Amino acid sequence: MARQIGVRDPRTGRTDETLRCADAAEVAAAADRARAAQPGWLALGTAGRVAALRALRDAIAERDTAMTAALVRDTGRLQVSRLEIDSVLASLDRWCERAPGLLGTAGPDPAPTSMPGIGLRQAPLPYPLVGAISPWNFPLLLAMIDVVPALLAGSAVLLKPSEITPRFAAVLRACVAEVPALDGVLTVVDGDGATGAAVVDTVDLICFTGSVRTGRAVGAAAAARFIPAFLELGGKDPAIVCADADLDRAAQAVLYGGTVNTGHSCMSIERVYAAEPVFEEFVDLLVARARKVGPAYPEVTDGELGPIISAAQVEIIRDHLADAVARGASVRCGGEIRVLGGGAYLEPTVLTGVDHSMKVMREETFGPVLPVMAFADADEAVRLANDSEYGLSAAVFAATTEAALAVGERLEAGGISVNDASLTGFVQDGEKNAFKSSGLGGSRMGPASIRRFQRQRSFLIRSPEDRAPWWFG
Repeated sequence: MARQIGVRDPRTGRTDETLRCADAAEVAAAADRARAAQPGWLALGTAGRVAALRALRDAIAERDTAMTAALVRDTGRLQVSRLEIDSVLASLDRWCERAPGLLGTAGPDPAPTSMPGIGLRQAPLPYPLVGAISPWNFPLLLAMIDVVPALLAGSAVLLKPSEITPRFAAVLRACVAEVPALDGVLTVVDGDGATGAAVVDTVDLICFTGSVRTGRAVGAAAAARFIPAFLELGGKDPAIVCADADLDRAAQAVLYGGTVNTGHSCMSIERVYAAEPVFEEFVDLLVARARKVGPAYPEVTDGELGPIISAAQVEIIRDHLADAVARGASVRCGGEIRVLGGGAYLEPTVLTGVDHSMKVMREETFGPVLPVMAFADADEAVRLANDSEYGLSAAVFAATTEAALAVGERLEAGGISVNDASLTGFVQDGEKNAFKSSGLGGSRMGPASIRRFQRQRSFLIRSPEDRAPWWFG
């Protein structure tokens, strides 16, 4: 009998559905079908693939109500679910517009080379089968962030969503079924970690978004098979508030960056460093704003913050708060996980009296918790911000762009928001890498993203009319 696991509703805390987990044989069968379909998908050319992805975009838009309902069941939040769908639709539009230029042949063919009489033809070839393993915090958005460029590049894709938030997958399958060209090319397989491991063992390239711990295992399995791994892992993003910054603006941005989606974001602001002369004023502004943000309860349309989605994350957040308080931190607002209607909610929590001995300053909390620490000068701010195993993104606030950049250029992170926070979640034009333990592989944003799915080939061509002497003979 197929293995089944329970699926929890984060608003009620009850396990009210079961998920059938695909086993290794089923994953292998899906992979065989995808490999058989991929040559025909590639043969459509860029224009044909763009047409198919535009049709998928329309199918998702037409099922907006069903997709929203599924995401609300998965995550317990409404506003961010709507934002997810809008972001995916915008991403499909953007990629369909840009893919032809990014995948097209540029310049003469064959192009001249440094060796007289030898021409060069570049002929990239997509990886036949890409695997994508997506997380529970943005189920649809982070599923499609790798799927869309991989498909446009000409690859077939196996997608394994998180077993914590699997309900949206049924709606996505229905959308895919409306696009005949995608038959066999985009397959969603349900399951847990064992299913994900089977995906890694079957594909030619793997994209994984999730924790550092699981990412290490995925990377090791990919290395053993000599396949590329693109890993987007955890974050502990710092925000630096300089003494000359617009403090009200900084407080507003930091609060949003640290609490949007209940803090369930790899680019969430999880550490705040404020200059000593403005520390108390900034904290007062942050606390005043934080107290106006409440839980989306009893109705999903109430408040701003949904429940903590993962039951395991509830315990991690609770542990981080308890550790901070035990070590001398002060809770300025929030600080207590409340069970409402069976779901676990935490209102925006601001902590002071923190230091880097505390878990809340070193480990990924993944909740709406903002620990604030004072710094004496820019050198100390940079040292504290870089004192982390993570390096995904960061934010800097100062009176001028130049002043903020002078600090931001010294930070060890891939995406730096200047006088705002978490902008890399909305502006995906720029290429960026994850630093340190926050990830591995090429940029999943900007033009480089789509080229990750192509193997590069060079044809070095001597003209038949060329009579250059051979090296021997």
